[in-house]
Amino acid sequence: MDIQRKNIARKRRLTYMLLAIAAAALLAGVTYLVSGLKRAAPVVKADTVWTASVKRGEMLRSVRGNGTLVPAEVWWVPAPVEGRVEKIFFDPGEPVQTDSALMELSNPVLIRDVLDAKWELDAAEGSLKNLEIDLSNSQLEQEERLAIVEGNLKVVRLQAELDQRLFDEELLNQHKLDVSLAQLEALENQVGLMKRRLAKMRQNRRAQLAVSQARVEQFKALVDLRQTQLDALLVKAGTEGVLQQLMVEIGQQVTMATTLAKIAKPNELKAELQISETQMRDIQVGQTVEIDTRNGIVEGRVSRIDPSVIAGTVLVEVKLSGDLPKGARPELSIEGTVIIDRLANVLHMDRPVGSRENTQITLFKLDPSSNLATKTLVKLGRGSVSAIEVVDGLYPGDEVIISDMSKWDDVDAVKLQ
Repeated sequence: MDIQRKNIARKRRLTYMLLAIAAAALLAGVTYLVSGLKRAAPVVKADTVWTASVKRGEMLRSVRGNGTLVPAEVWWVPAPVEGRVEKIFFDPGEPVQTDSALMELSNPVLIRDVLDAKWELDAAEGSLKNLEIDLSNSQLEQEERLAIVEGNLKVVRLQAELDQRLFDEELLNQHKLDVSLAQLEALENQVGLMKRRLAKMRQNRRAQLAVSQARVEQFKALVDLRQTQLDALLVKAGTEGVLQQLMVEIGQQVTMATTLAKIAKPNELKAELQISETQMRDIQVGQTVEIDTRNGIVEGRVSRIDPSVIAGTVLVEVKLSGDLPKGARPELSIEGTVIIDRLANVLHMDRPVGSRENTQITLFKLDPSSNLATKTLVKLGRGSVSAIEVVDGLYPGDEVIISDMSKWDDVDAVKLQ
């Protein structure tokens, strides 16, 4: 009986081993079968993603940037003279005319300079009058002496003519005739010399008066200059527009050419856009721009591109061609869209997040019948701010997810719910 019990225990151990092997084999088979099954597509809420349809037609290539409206022409009012700001008659935002007095300066030195210049002018004019009188008296004296000598010459000439007739009639000897003729020649020479002297005196008189008159004119110009500087203490706007900014305060001392105020014409504005340097490649002068003022769209054209890059952006100036909407004013924040190109009859869609031009990207393409979105390799072409060209991988009417799907990189499909 002991031998029979040993055989039974051995059979039981063998049975247990066979059952364990069978269970292990069954578990391995089930594991293999499960591993061969595809992973179920994760569910994504439809309202958490953005989708876009692929279309064929015209696509606008554009670049967008923020900026402000600024005056097309700015008039800077400089200090015409040195002085101290005494009064300010206008505040920023008020309209001004060309002859509007913006402020009043004071400068005691200018007042003294005007008085000194007027005194010097009076002195120069007095000297001119005195010189003119002295020269006139000298000239009159010379003319008087000439007149006397010319009178004597007439008498001597008559006497010489009489002596010549007497000599011809043999009533007068040769000696007396020679004396008369010598006296006539001497007086004629004296008259000629005095006339030349009088001519030189008159010439000298004109020269001296001209010098003195030039000095008077010089002091007149100085008086006008000093008076103009004194009048300039009342600073005028110099142009019509709106006072944008005051650069000084009452009591401030300013030097000549110091900027006092900024004036602009509110109806003559331009746009300044800050465009990212990475998007400046295709922007050129003359391209059409749409300016959104938040109160209307104004069309314009690129008029200037700044050659420098500041903080990663480039300044683009836009000349506005349309009428400004109500409320448009300097320093108003705007958004501008530069139209780079118009592509006709191309396949395009809204630009996916993180996409770049002329690259390949993986997008989830939707199946409308099952709401299943599967990964699709798409080749992209030329791009814009909000749209991009589709070169390969999609067809008109296809709908794809364009929002960020990086969290689903490890799956081939997602199901929208």
